[in-house]
Amino acid sequence: METTQQATRSARPLTGRIALVAGATRGAGRAMAVELGRAGATVYVTGRTTRERVSEVGRSTETIEETAELVDAAGGSGIAVPTDHLEPAQVASLVERIDREQGRLDILVNDIWGGDLHVEWDKKMWEHDLDKGLRVLRLGIETHIVTSRYALPLLVKNPGGLVVEVTDGTAEYNGPHYRKPFYYDLAKAAPLRMARDLAEELAEYGCTALALSPGWLRSEAMLDTHFKVTEENWRAGCEQNPHFAISETPAFVGRALVALAADPDVARHNGASLSSGGLAKEYGFTDVDGSAPDAWRYITEVDQESGTADVTGYR
Repeated sequence: METTQQATRSARPLTGRIALVAGATRGAGRAMAVELGRAGATVYVTGRTTRERVSEVGRSTETIEETAELVDAAGGSGIAVPTDHLEPAQVASLVERIDREQGRLDILVNDIWGGDLHVEWDKKMWEHDLDKGLRVLRLGIETHIVTSRYALPLLVKNPGGLVVEVTDGTAEYNGPHYRKPFYYDLAKAAPLRMARDLAEELAEYGCTALALSPGWLRSEAMLDTHFKVTEENWRAGCEQNPHFAISETPAFVGRALVALAADPDVARHNGASLSSGGLAKEYGFTDVDGSAPDAWRYITEVDQESGTADVTGYR
């Protein structure tokens, strides 16, 4: 007969674990922080938008304080720390605080982004504004490097640590496909390689690094800015693009992260490029509606230029 302690451990498998979700203001980062909290973790959440200050992204309705409160509401412990991950001194201070307050770091999620507003989507490399392009690379690559530089010395103090590089697309898909334009492609390819490189360096410490991609994410901006719908009526977006039918909530990739973090054999994924849809098949979790959209398989196998969409067998 299962004891109360065993039942709690089963329902909250990350109790006692310390996580840093870098870039947790909104979207996948926020959802991953919340799901880690739901599984019992203490989660430090960082970003540039607070209730007092809005980042260049310009979305004042999503703040790191709100993310921390959502982590608390889910049953975890959320700690908001305003951080610009392009500023080494701020990142160093963040990690020093985690070390001082917790003495360890078990999970590092590099989800920093915020570069969409700088991408000139239809321009060739030589036509794209250079300053904007370099800003995209700094936000999507340099932030991850700076964060790992300061966080990894704390993470490797204990075996079992997990580093997750969040990106858009798997190595299987991004490898042969051009994720135009030039700067976006580089920004989303680099985390895949970073995960592979860190896997080599972390293995001797008993730690794991991997890359994780959501599918077509129904983030706040995707819903209200791009499709002008809400989560409640998101299927109306399929009238604009029928393939939006394969999309998923941010919670789906959050559940993928929890499945990985709770897996005692996660090291078998060291260096791998994984997706929420692919991991759902392995671990058996679902999106909030009970479906399990396999977006990258769908995107690979279904004609994206078609005016009709059939997600049968894909979610």
